[in-house]
Amino acid sequence: MARYRGPRLKKCRRVGMVLPGLTTAGALRRPTPPGVHGQRRTGKQSPYKERLMEKQKIRWHYGVLEKQFIRYVKEASRQKGPTGRNLIALLERRLDNVVWRLGIAPTIPAARQLVVHGHITVDGKRVDRPSFQVKVGQEISVREKSKTKSFIQDALGASAARVRPNFLEFDPAKAIGRMTAEPEPEDVPLAVNMQSIVEFYSQKL
Repeated sequence: MARYRGPRLKKCRRVGMVLPGLTTAGALRRPTPPGVHGQRRTGKQSPYKERLMEKQKIRWHYGVLEKQFIRYVKEASRQKGPTGRNLIALLERRLDNVVWRLGIAPTIPAARQLVVHGHITVDGKRVDRPSFQVKVGQEISVREKSKTKSFIQDALGASAARVRPNFLEFDPAKAIGRMTAEPEPEDVPLAVNMQSIVEFYSQKL
């Protein structure tokens, strides 16, 4: 499975903000773009670059490669309703994102590793596919054999103070969560212009 393995804060500096799914850093020590000439790169951005940066924000946050992201955009455009809202629902319902939003992992890459290694179950069945689409009413939990592992215990201990979106509920004592509603655009944990993303791909699909 292809995935980004490079420096995460470099990606955050490129878009000018912390991407909560990518890193646990609270703020950027150097808010300028990466590179030798990063501090000199000031001035007004073109409309194309503004749309590009919005797309990169959401793609890097969820850890989705370009080819897969295009498939999500195509699927969102085929569904009923606004494309931006549908796209958010598809991304937020990814199993690796749900595991992260529940507080079982500190970042989405860490949640993806838990899923791939078979530590997560959906409705009692082990699922090792990070892109699995969680449906309303489904139960997400840590596999019984995995609950005794130290990194799982540490994550569950820290999850008590985690702020969760309205569409999820979680019991840290039992390590069981549930999706109670469809994700909404306001549930995205970062500021992003979904209309700009739709416009970016409007001539490419």
